[in-house]
Amino acid sequence: MLKNILLKVSFTALLFTAMTAVSYAQVSKPRFQSNPWEEDQLISPAVLANMISKKEDVKIYNIGVVQNIKGATNLGTASEAGNLNKLKEILKTTPKNKAIVIYCGCCPMDRCPNIRPAFKAFTDQKFTNVRLLELPTNIKTDWIDHGYPVD
Repeated sequence: MLKNILLKVSFTALLFTAMTAVSYAQVSKPRFQSNPWEEDQLISPAVLANMISKKEDVKIYNIGVVQNIKGATNLGTASEAGNLNKLKEILKTTPKNKAIVIYCGCCPMDRCPNIRPAFKAFTDQKFTNVRLLELPTNIKTDWIDHGYPVD
């Protein structure tokens, strides 16, 4: 009888272990996006707002669906092939050392579908002075709520 109980307990433990392993394997693991920029290629909202107020020579591209920062050119979502191609065409006639800032701000940066393909387009074409506006939460929280300029 003790042997039967031990056998049932062992079988139950083995069954539980197998079920746990199967359900763990079916859970999708989070996908982390790699960033094509270095930390020193990020620019804070305060710094960009200051550059705008001083009328510094910087080209600003909105590569998302959010409100335009003052003076920005809206290219549409860079996650769409047509808009990304439009950006690449513009880059062909832009000096490689031009001061450029890109931004999206539709969602938190770690989930944004637009900033990575756009930034990669710049690095693939060997631009040397491109920066990404650091909007960790979104444009409303990190730019508009601070009173920085919008069109």
